[in-house]
Amino acid sequence: MWYEILPGLGLMTVCLIIPGIVTANVHKFTNGGKEKRIARVPWQWYMMERDKRVGGTGRYYDSKGLENIH
Repeated sequence: MWYEILPGLGLMTVCLIIPGIVTANVHKFTNGGKEKRIARVPWQWYMMERDKRVGGTGRYYDSKGLENIH
């Protein structure tokens, strides 16, 4: 019957979801607790470069706070 496909469908769903979850967690672990930012357009790249400069640490994901803004 139609319900015989449910175990296979469930297994395929889990196998397709796992890589996305693992990738997000690896990025959080390696980037100081934040997910990796991806610059797909020049504006996003500009904002990441600004965050590096303004943050005072040289990394876009690591900021010391508002006291660094001059």
